Amino acid sequence: MRKIKFLYMVQFALVIAMFGCTQAPTLKIYSLEVPKVSTVSTSPYRSKVVKVTFPYSLREQISEKMNFSYSDSDYGTYLNSEWSNNMSKLLQGTIIDILSNSKIFKAVLADTSTLKENYRLESNIFTFEHRVRGKDSYADVSMQFTLIDADTGKLMKSKRFSYREPTPSIDAKGYAIATNRVMHRLSQDLVAWIK
Repeated sequence: MRKIKFLYMVQFALVIAMFGCTQAPTLKIYSLEVPKVSTVSTSPYRSKVVKVTFPYSLREQISEKMNFSYSDSDYGTYLNSEWSNNMSKLLQGTIIDILSNSKIFKAVLADTSTLKENYRLESNIFTFEHRVRGKDSYADVSMQFTLIDADTGKLMKSKRFSYREPTPSIDAKGYAIATNRVMHRLSQDLVAWIK
């Protein structure tokens, strides 16, 4: 009986030791870099205020999770890698920084501001994910922007921007690098389109 009790104690100690030595992989956090843009010398909006609304997703759930897909029906999220904030908030902040740095408008504000605006820039996210198709891997981003006259509610202009940027590696880090390259391209195109 003592021998059986001793064996149970040894087994219990081994199980505890195994669990104590195992560590969960470190959570890696990635963010969007604010791309550098040139200052616009002349703009019809130079004396106007624009509010950048919170981007909404039309197809997929947007959160801190980094989405990937292996087919049109096979989706998932990385377990040990995340964005530094909800992707809609990161995009809104990045767009505000891009437009502020370009000097197209007198002021660029978040939609939570109580200041009266002349224009609203709305955006919808169609795709924001890491796509892997066989040996092909890329950041896939598709967003539509709509500039609206805040006084009349009239549509000024609308455009959809879509990008597929190859990733340097088939993992979350490669996806983050490619996504930041997409944001650089998007920033140049967005400024050129608005001005």
